[in-house]
Amino acid sequence: MDPSEVQKLIAAGLPGCEVTVTGDGSHFQVTVVGEMFAGLNAVKRQQAVYATVNDLITNGTLHALSIKACTPEEWEKASKLQVQ
Repeated sequence: MDPSEVQKLIAAGLPGCEVTVTGDGSHFQVTVVGEMFAGLNAVKRQQAVYATVNDLITNGTLHALSIKACTPEEWEKASKLQVQ
């Protein structure tokens, strides 16, 4: 499966979020940034992302996702910390 296909599925399931996917085959790194994550703990955030591709995980098309899910404010702060 191509990263762009995974990106489209997640973006369709989480409207209003910025989605970036890298990886190949069945292992992908996913970054999702959106206001919808405000007030949600890490587990709830990951569950929201997994829900968009659950069928592919269940049938074995996707084997592993590494997920970073955050609000725009958290992403901005994390990006600044990585630059310095």
